Order: sequence, then structure tokens, then C-alpha cells
Amino acid sequence: MMKKIFFTLGCALLTLSNVFAQRFAYVDTDYILGNIPAYSDAQSKLDGLVKTWNDEIDTKYNEVKQLYSKYEAEEFLLTDEMKKKRQDEIITKEKLANDLQNQRFGYEGDLFKKRQEFIQPLQEKIYNSIEKIAKNLGFDFVLDKASGGSSLLYTNSKYDISEQVLKSIQP
Repeated sequence: MMKKIFFTLGCALLTLSNVFAQRFAYVDTDYILGNIPAYSDAQSKLDGLVKTWNDEIDTKYNEVKQLYSKYEAEEFLLTDEMKKKRQDEIITKEKLANDLQNQRFGYEGDLFKKRQEFIQPLQEKIYNSIEKIAKNLGFDFVLDKASGGSSLLYTNSKYDISEQVLKSIQP
């Protein structure tokens, strides 16, 4: 009887020691990126492109604004056919300006693509380094404290219980 109690107590202690043996670390990716010259260069290139694209879009919208102002000033002198033609021209130019803005800054637009081209390789290099260091130093989880949040950058897959949860909720 006493042997069973000691055996059970020993197993419990081993289990608890495994739970507490999980090792955590954190990084600040904002700090890391801020200290990589290639990131600063990439960010400068992106900023330059954004300025160029904003100027291009502003020019298009200014053209629309000028056409509209001219239309308003001359509206009472124009025939219905000429009014319709000018209105169509204004609408077409405005649509082109909107389309350009979406092309440059919309979902998966030029800015998104350039950001992937310039920044993503650096981020992948950082994440690969984090994973390598975490494995070498025996960390099970690495958190990112950048920008006031915390997200998991690396996890040891042996702690993933997703399959068990999925099985437990399925009928």
C-alpha cells in the first residue's frame, strides 16, 4: 500500500516537473528590424514609392477637380449633349483615378507586393533565426513583444493539442 502511494506521488511529481519545465523566451521584432540596415533601406524605398504614387494619384484627382470646376463655370452655356459629354469625361477620369488608387494601395496592390518583395525576406530570415536559436537553447515557446502585443513566433509542436481538442468536440 505504501509503495503505491510513493509510486503515485513520484509520477505526479514527474508530471508536474514536465509542466514546469516548459521554457519561454521573447524577442522584440521592432527592435531587431530597427537595427538591420537592409530593413531601413527597404523602408526608405517603400516610402519613396508611396510618395511617388500619392503624387501620381493627386495629379489625377486634381485633373478631375479642374474639369469639374470648368464644367460648373460653363454649365449654363452648354447644350444638354455637351453637358452629358463633359459629365461622362469627369466620371471616366474620376474612375481612372480611383482605379489607380486601388491598384497602388488596395488589397494585394502594388504597395502590398513591394512590401512582400522588400520586407518579407528579412522577416523570414529573422523567424528562421528565432526558430534555430529556440531549438538550440531548448525554448518551447518564443513570444514577440513588439508593438505592445505578444504573439507566438515559435512553438514546440509537441505541445500542440489541436488534434485532441478537435477529436473531443466531434460527435
